[in-house]
Amino acid sequence: MTTIEVYHGAAASFWRVMAIARRHAYVLQRSPHRLFDIIVWPVVDVILFGTIGVFAAGRLGGAGQVALYLLVGVVLWHVVYQAQISLATGFLEETWSRTVLSLLVTPMREWEYVAGVALFGLVKLLGGVGAVALIAWAAYAFKITTLGWGLIPVAALLLAVGWAIALFVIGLVLRFGSGAEALAWGILFVVMPLSGTFYPVGTLLPTTHAFAAGRAFAQGAATPWHELGLAAAGTAVMLALGFGYVVWMLRVFRARGFVTRYS
Repeated sequence: MTTIEVYHGAAASFWRVMAIARRHAYVLQRSPHRLFDIIVWPVVDVILFGTIGVFAAGRLGGAGQVALYLLVGVVLWHVVYQAQISLATGFLEETWSRTVLSLLVTPMREWEYVAGVALFGLVKLLGGVGAVALIAWAAYAFKITTLGWGLIPVAALLLAVGWAIALFVIGLVLRFGSGAEALAWGILFVVMPLSGTFYPVGTLLPTTHAFAAGRAFAQGAATPWHELGLAAAGTAVMLALGFGYVVWMLRVFRARGFVTRYS
């Protein structure tokens, strides 16, 4: 393959990725009620848990650590939430609009589709997490910037975990059909307590270490490299398993003709 062919192939992939991102931008533009998951739920969550934290701190004689844990947890949790919801519901949009068959007959590759949905998902993530951080600052004087530069690796790890969970959800929808769609939202309620989002727990998931690192940064502690390293290793395994599972389910989907469910 010549350099020119490689260049044209890369350019074609780039525009296919951008086309998918733009397609989902049009969906959001024409359906503003979809902003509920992006803005409304995050705002409700931060008000709910922030109020609980302030109340608990008052009852415990000013133990501000309770409120701090809750606010750090809810802000970082919405990185996982927005990443997972954006990618999972991005694929569900194709099933709802009966365009899965159309996608399968295009020259677009699977990774290009995932990249396009994830790219636009980043825009929604910025909106959701930005709303959470703004309300936390305005209502409870909590600045997410107090986490310092440590916020970047923690957020990146949680973002990748959200994508990994979404890949498992997509694989289940491909295999079991619309009956598995509820997992796009329900699975997060299982992951949250296992992650120790608002309180320390034993080692259960990569997110457990990421949230522990976030709490350490909020308290001004030294960089918890041990926690970040374990979180990174676990996240890499989750992503590999997620990609492997969705590729396997896509092969089953094609071989068994499950596309007829969405055509």
